[in-house]
Amino acid sequence: MSLNSSPQGVRVHIGLFGKRNAGKSSIINAISNQEISIVSDVAGTTTDPVFRPMEILPIGPCVLIDTAGLDDIGNLGELRVNKSLDVLSKTDIALLVVDSLVGLSEDDFALIKTFKSKNIPHILVLNKIDSLNDKSVNLKHEYITCPVVFLSAKNKTGIEILKKEIINILPKGLNEFKLVSDLINPNEFILLVIPIDKAAPKGRLILPQQQVIRDVLDSGCNAIITKEDNLNETLSNLKSKPKLVITDSQVFKKVSESIPNDIPLTSFSILFARAKGDLKALIDGCSAINNLKDGDKILIAEGCTHHRQDDDIGTFKIPNMLKTKTNKNLFFDFTSGVSFSNNLSDYSLVVHCGACMMNRNAMLSRIQSCRELDVPIVNYGVLMAYANNILDRTLEPFNV
Repeated sequence: MSLNSSPQGVRVHIGLFGKRNAGKSSIINAISNQEISIVSDVAGTTTDPVFRPMEILPIGPCVLIDTAGLDDIGNLGELRVNKSLDVLSKTDIALLVVDSLVGLSEDDFALIKTFKSKNIPHILVLNKIDSLNDKSVNLKHEYITCPVVFLSAKNKTGIEILKKEIINILPKGLNEFKLVSDLINPNEFILLVIPIDKAAPKGRLILPQQQVIRDVLDSGCNAIITKEDNLNETLSNLKSKPKLVITDSQVFKKVSESIPNDIPLTSFSILFARAKGDLKALIDGCSAINNLKDGDKILIAEGCTHHRQDDDIGTFKIPNMLKTKTNKNLFFDFTSGVSFSNNLSDYSLVVHCGACMMNRNAMLSRIQSCRELDVPIVNYGVLMAYANNILDRTLEPFNV
């Protein structure tokens, strides 16, 4: 990600779905005005979902998701179809692309029904109208209540109309989540505690820290940044108390011991738990920790992939913390990136990262999947606050 680009987690995710050779990749090329997707007359050119972050006027920062054809065949084809359907959990707006020469099938109608059941705003895109002799296409069906756009990706006819329809159905405030701006007032100052250890990326701050700092500055407030080792000296040099202290969850214990109880304290991860997910659900997940038994399996899930150090928070610190807290012989599995688990019912607890690289729909979908199977889920910051017996204090800034 360049220094001037928007993080993927705050971009509108637009998923293109439909049968093989309907023209999904061609439409991506036409929308972006770039030859970024491979186009071929051979059915099944796109085999796995491809996420393409870009800036498209007048839509703005977005991610176009190219998926495999939903009529793919064979054992491998079935796997591809399942991967395409998995993309629905990350989709803010869905485009159902149909070859107008072929028309809509029962599979297309079933997909529209799925969009509706998941409350995903969607548009029916009838492609290849340049090849139609009869420009009329029969759309009579009870499920066709969404906007319909006729276009030719080949001639770029109707592309601007499609962009306007995407803007028209964008949910208000999509991905414009608040991290800290609703907790502070202009001219106040916030103290941020940021450890710089061997896990910290060289020469820069991690994304949650960057985004919180930006939100503080956008709110007309001031951010004072210190390391945990310099915290006491920083506090002694302040003329007045900070409105709020935000710390990395990994140094919760040390920071909480230094910050007076009359100064609100929380963490970057808890801010993201509120902004990207369902904070109450993630808090409720803590109740399962004391009920863990010998042999229970825990899933540690992260929304991005990164190089893991020896003392990585997900693979080392949290498992050790849970073992110490429960005094139980626990077993851990790990997932990262776009993959989650197809066997959630195997787990007694899911521990998730702050989801800074995920859009909100993706995180809410994971929480809902756990809820449907009655599997408790908690996030890193909430868990670490609970383990350090300061959860109530770290939740005081919020109305939960």
